[in-house]
Amino acid sequence: MAALFIAPGVHLHAAEAFEVGAGREAELPQGKEADGIRGDFVLRNDKITALVSQNAPLRRANMSTFYGEDGVTPGCLYDLAFREKQDDQLIYFGPTGQRGQVSYVKIVEDGKKDESAVETVITAAKNGGVYKRHEYRVRDGEQGLRIQTTLRNEGKAMVKVSTKDAWNRFNETGERDGVTWADAVDPDDRTGYAHGKLSAPGAAAIADEVELQPGQELTWVRFLAIGRSPAEAWSAVRGANGTPAGRLELAITEADGSKSVAGAGLVLEEGINPDQKSDGSVIAYPDSHGLITLSLPAGTYHGSVEEAGRLPRRVSFTLNQGEVVKQQEKLEPATRLKFDVKDARGQGLPCKVQILATGETKPLNLGPVMRAHGCKDQYHSEKGDFSVQVPAGTYKVVVTRGIEYSHHEQEVVLAQGQELTIGAKLERLVDSTGWISTDFHNHSTPSGDNICGTADRLINIAAEHLEFTPTTEHNRIYDWRPTIERLGLAQEIQTVVGMELTGSGSHFNCFPLNPVPFVQDGGAPVWNADPRITALTLRGWQGERQDRWVQINHPDMAFLYNDRYADGVADGGYLGITEMVNGMETENFVDEGVLADSPWRLTKAKNSLATRVETVRQFIWLQMLNQGHRIHPVAVADAHAVHGNGVGGWRMYLPSKTDEPAKIDWTNDLAAHALAGHFILTTGPFLQVTAGDGKLPGDDVRSSGVLPLKIKVQCTDWIDIDRVQILVNGRKEPSLNFTRATHPDMFKDGVVKFDQTIPVKLGKDAHLIVVALSENGDLKTGYGTSGQAKLRPMAYHTPFYVDVDGHGFQANGDNLGYDVPVAKMTPDEVRAKMGK
Repeated sequence: MAALFIAPGVHLHAAEAFEVGAGREAELPQGKEADGIRGDFVLRNDKITALVSQNAPLRRANMSTFYGEDGVTPGCLYDLAFREKQDDQLIYFGPTGQRGQVSYVKIVEDGKKDESAVETVITAAKNGGVYKRHEYRVRDGEQGLRIQTTLRNEGKAMVKVSTKDAWNRFNETGERDGVTWADAVDPDDRTGYAHGKLSAPGAAAIADEVELQPGQELTWVRFLAIGRSPAEAWSAVRGANGTPAGRLELAITEADGSKSVAGAGLVLEEGINPDQKSDGSVIAYPDSHGLITLSLPAGTYHGSVEEAGRLPRRVSFTLNQGEVVKQQEKLEPATRLKFDVKDARGQGLPCKVQILATGETKPLNLGPVMRAHGCKDQYHSEKGDFSVQVPAGTYKVVVTRGIEYSHHEQEVVLAQGQELTIGAKLERLVDSTGWISTDFHNHSTPSGDNICGTADRLINIAAEHLEFTPTTEHNRIYDWRPTIERLGLAQEIQTVVGMELTGSGSHFNCFPLNPVPFVQDGGAPVWNADPRITALTLRGWQGERQDRWVQINHPDMAFLYNDRYADGVADGGYLGITEMVNGMETENFVDEGVLADSPWRLTKAKNSLATRVETVRQFIWLQMLNQGHRIHPVAVADAHAVHGNGVGGWRMYLPSKTDEPAKIDWTNDLAAHALAGHFILTTGPFLQVTAGDGKLPGDDVRSSGVLPLKIKVQCTDWIDIDRVQILVNGRKEPSLNFTRATHPDMFKDGVVKFDQTIPVKLGKDAHLIVVALSENGDLKTGYGTSGQAKLRPMAYHTPFYVDVDGHGFQANGDNLGYDVPVAKMTPDEVRAKMGK
């Protein structure tokens, strides 16, 4: 076979545009935020690949782009990545804020050499008399694409039209010299974006809002660039505008020059005019060899080379057009904590580390709250062997692994440039044999209402020792298993494919499901405002299954059971909803109220004088149990971040044939227990309760009048309880309230805090719930500055339904002293009902 000869100047990748059909799905852009499906349009040149969404009725990237009635985004840019890197970080770019239906999306056939384009058109007839066209064009050799918009008023009256572009979602954005830039959510991903309008010679600037007279047309172009840093993308936009440029080659090394520093960044603080401050700094990142290679507009620059744990180094350089400046910057040694976290067998262990500043040391900010490897003052590790660079100072270091393992706590003093190794052995103190920890509701970036990476979520899950976590992304059937396996966490976490079906009313989790590749929402159904229709749709989606689980998330219990129109008028709610679902969330992240005395809570927002009325869903749940609604309670984190709203806090335990996560079997084991309501809900205490001859929570129990409840509570070494309360038909029975103060002989100080059999005397049918808690405690040791810290240690379970008369359990109808709430109650109305 003859050798392939490529003539000088011939591109391997000529600019092209094509519609993605069956067999070409592998050519879709890839990366953290990639959202391409079959039927979309790919644009690419020798440097980049981009995706324009097709014209389809429900086309949307994810939940970030479909709020409101016009919440679809066909004909918009969804993905933009380097061809060789394939690390898309863009969710959506909408020229002029484009949303809603379009007339058509198609490839532009203009025959221009080394260029390709796709156009989106909204005709005047479908857009209030304003014709709108967006053209996305790639040219070989350019590190981005040109987006040309044409607006034409075809109506008979003047109209005001927005020209302001929209994109989302990024953790950090800024503007400099008329160019808007964005950094990746995790700066370590080393991907930046920027966009700015291209100015023709002599053309006036275009305002964010313009007036178009009848027949008037306006056309302009902007350049959207991708870079290996925000500075590179920003510079690419400046270059597309014709700004003369020079080239910087900056090597960043250790002080002796022997080793490169790849984790640093060059913060450019001033613009090309040394006498003027620019309107914002922008950062450049080095490659894996510590080298920043960057074209920049000609001029003089000032800034600093910075990396966590090192002293910053001031830099200055001048670039002339067409010239290359080579420079080396040497950084002093880093201050570093190295961690070696193992279990009792000496094996590496997923864990969470808090590095809490003490004394005069400033609080840490290791990175954005959305990532696992450095979020505020925490670091979540999948293996337990890692290092963290921090400024010199004094810190309290706390190492944990969820609520069953011991913790390690240590005070450290670090001098500048010092490296200290912390070895921690965490022992599994709580014996949860036969039970697995689970959370049925969490999110990562495919959901769209958050930008937490899927890998970050799963590392967070492993670090907090959750063993079974269904995949429940918003409006997308999705599977976490490939990411679990890539992270090496298959022995730590088990999942099943599922989703959260979301709209403006009740949200629903459903699993197991099957993802359908390369179609909208992974093959998910469409949400309906009537929760019964949504529930029934999910029950039968892709065929009915005996192991199908459907739950209502963060339910508005007043809406569901007494005020279906949320108009303040009692109407009975949605008849039959209880029978259509398997569970409802009573606990969601930081809520708690199972011991509340009324169905309302009066609160004030921070820095506000206004009093708000909130309903207490746990109280209404107890009311509904007394009306005969057997609602299985569910406790979840509903996590959207890692720090602040990460997993942990509320979770559940479920019986399991195996204690090994890799062998957990939802279909043939867990599903039966879940459908029976064998749940323990907890923020930390491991509560075990059996009734009579071994019945589990959620079971029906026969008793002739005295029912023994065997109650055991275990806590790890940073959690305690001091009260055990048994609820009888939702009421706090005084004779069944046990505290350390009143019954000190019942409580212990070791891992086992309470281990008693309590005889419960019953004269009639009743449902029973045991609540174990610490009255004034918190979870601060385990969660530090994160939101879960303010929760009390608390655990309770699905009720036992006790039949005393032998005729089957009958609910007593007790409303616990209050009517079931309706919506729109005022604080004064609530005070009156509460007698305040």
